[in-house]
Amino acid sequence: MADPLTPHEVNMAFFRLSLIQTSKLLLVLVSAVIIAACSSNTKKDTAEDDFTDTMADSEPTVSTPVAAPAPVRVVNTFEDADTVFYFDFDQAVLRADARDALLIHAERLKTNPESVRLEGHADERGSREYNMALGERRANAVRDFLVIQGVDRNLIETISYGEERPQRMGSSPQVWSMNRRVEMK
Repeated sequence: MADPLTPHEVNMAFFRLSLIQTSKLLLVLVSAVIIAACSSNTKKDTAEDDFTDTMADSEPTVSTPVAAPAPVRVVNTFEDADTVFYFDFDQAVLRADARDALLIHAERLKTNPESVRLEGHADERGSREYNMALGERRANAVRDFLVIQGVDRNLIETISYGEERPQRMGSSPQVWSMNRRVEMK
C-alpha cells in the first residue's frame, strides 16, 4: 500500500495543478490576442490619396482612414460615360461614380448587345500573385454589376493584368490611385 501524502506534498500537488491550469489559460488568451491582431482589417491607404498630393514625394504612412467622396459627374449618354473605373486601395468594391457610368453601359449593352472586355488592374504594392487576383476580383465586380443589370454574361470577358500594365509609372499615392482600375474595351 502506498504511503499517505504529507500535507506539504498535498499542497505542492495542488500548486502544480493550479500552475498547469493557469498556463493553459494564459496560452489560450495569448492565442486569442494573436488571432484578433492578425484578423484586423486596417487600411494603409485611403481614397483621399486620389485627391491630395501632399505626400507625393514621401513614403506612404499609416493614417486614419477617411473616405473621400467620389467626384460628382452628371452622365446622361453613353458617349459621356466613363470606360475606366477606379477602386480604393486593396478593394474590389465599385464606387458610386463607377456605378452611375455602368448603369448607362448596361442599358446600351441590353439594347445593342456586343462583346466587351473588362481588364482588371492593380497598383505596384503587393505580390504579383496577389495583384493578379485583385485585378480579377475588380473585373469580376464590374461584370457582376452589369449582369445584375440584365446584361448577358456571355457578352462579357474578364481578364486581369495585375500590376503588369500600369496607366502611370511611379510610386506615389496619385500614381497608385490611377493604376487601381478596370478598363472596359
